Amino acid sequence: MSADYSSGPAAATGRDVSPRPGEALTVLGLETSCDETAASVVRLTGGRAEVLSSVVHSQIDDHAAYGGVVPEIAARSHVEMIAEVTRRAMAQAGVGYDGLDGIAATAGPGLVGGVMVGLSFGKAAALARGLPLVAVNHLEGHAVSARLGAEVAYPFLLLLVSGGHCQLLEVRGVGDMSRIGATIDDAAGEAFDKIAKALGLGYPGGPALERLAMQGDGSRIDLPRALLGRKDCDFSFSGLKTAAFRIAQTCETEQDKADLADSVQNAIARQLSDRSERALAAYAETHDHKLFVVAGGVAANKTIRATLQATAAKHGFDFLAPPMAYCTDNAAMIALAGAERLALGLTSDIDVVARPRWPLDEARALSDPSHRPGRKGAKA
Repeated sequence: MSADYSSGPAAATGRDVSPRPGEALTVLGLETSCDETAASVVRLTGGRAEVLSSVVHSQIDDHAAYGGVVPEIAARSHVEMIAEVTRRAMAQAGVGYDGLDGIAATAGPGLVGGVMVGLSFGKAAALARGLPLVAVNHLEGHAVSARLGAEVAYPFLLLLVSGGHCQLLEVRGVGDMSRIGATIDDAAGEAFDKIAKALGLGYPGGPALERLAMQGDGSRIDLPRALLGRKDCDFSFSGLKTAAFRIAQTCETEQDKADLADSVQNAIARQLSDRSERALAAYAETHDHKLFVVAGGVAANKTIRATLQATAAKHGFDFLAPPMAYCTDNAAMIALAGAERLALGLTSDIDVVARPRWPLDEARALSDPSHRPGRKGAKA
């Protein structure tokens, strides 16, 4: 199940990929883990990343009628779109395959049918063009995504908050991350989407709930606070989700819905802030470089971003989040993660597999899983 990396000649092609510190690397990234087919070309020079192109084909219209992502529909759309999206990204970048140093493709975690599409396309292109292949953990892409907007030095404290994941990590570099805390049940983005669905806001729910919350007064509605008194940095959103779902059934007016939306948004922001505060305090005891990075789709929520920025400032941390375009799923972050691995001389075997689950801190996930491991492996 592992996605091992080799040093020296590229395992897929035999091409020499010895570490080249400071040398410019141009990498094509492919992302198909959920409901966006994306391709991007990124050039990494030293610590500076330049996005030469970023093309994203969204499947929102394909899934809207079902109120959520249908894996089979997503995979079929990826098959139909991957070649054209990649062609457009290469054309926008003004780069041909002979101008690439490698190809990076998401190998998990995600909807495995979709992951297989992008990974298989990446394998075929790498073999046909004699280029190194780098299989990228989608979450590692989010972890480095803030480096797409600024030169960011390692290490830093990361809050990765998305539709499927919510965790705090110390990031020392690609392939070198330690989990500090994680959700023990639902992710924050999942709570946003499920509550939005209960309010009849359609798909995608998170952005719709944020817009509705702007018209509400959340102080009218009390929602439960989870894990009060716990000394760790874990999260829990299932109780909030259940309580909000029940209240949604009693909403009689649009104002009632707006008030609930605002209360939900504030409750999620409060919990993210509360648990992050513990991690910030602990991190500051052992690190002089105080940088708090927030990444993932939920980082695009303006209320949550502002709340976490204030939390970072309270503890004397600099705050950074990716540009809005790189918070949600995109291929630029995959290309960057691939380029950083390539700079270290790390490449993937051609028989690397697609993984529905792939923790960033795999050792911790196996020894102390946040969720009970199933046949797909440990989640976090």
